[in-house]
Amino acid sequence: MLSFKLNGKPAQSAADQSEPLLHILANDLGINGPKFGCGKAQCGACTVLLNGDPIRSCVVPLSAASGRAVTTLVGLAHQGKPGKLQQAFIHEQAAQCGYCTSGMIMQAQALLDRNPKPTEAEVRTGLDGNLCRCGAHNRIVRAVLRAAQGV
Repeated sequence: MLSFKLNGKPAQSAADQSEPLLHILANDLGINGPKFGCGKAQCGACTVLLNGDPIRSCVVPLSAASGRAVTTLVGLAHQGKPGKLQQAFIHEQAAQCGYCTSGMIMQAQALLDRNPKPTEAEVRTGLDGNLCRCGAHNRIVRAVLRAAQGV
């Protein structure tokens, strides 16, 4: 039995530890924020935070979570309401189809945790590995900058 924290609460899994963390989150633990995109760690739709660092959960095995903290989109909420970054995405209407949104927010959260006041160029660089087929990148960048400004 592998134990870890999931969104601040204890979690366990008896699954094969070589299974991708994404599969365990979605299929066994009912966490539907991270999405399966490419399955090759290239699109970012499956991004979650592992001890605060963004990882591509489609290629990271469950074993990597042992004794560590996994944070998904659900873990960013405060008292059941969207967190500051989530609210900025809502305000800026930074989603079209929304498939990439969870991964974008998790990558952006990691960026803001490291650099609370990034420039636009730093936001663009920080999100460069997360893809959005809808073309909402400009709104996403505005949302991250809005969250950094605390608006």
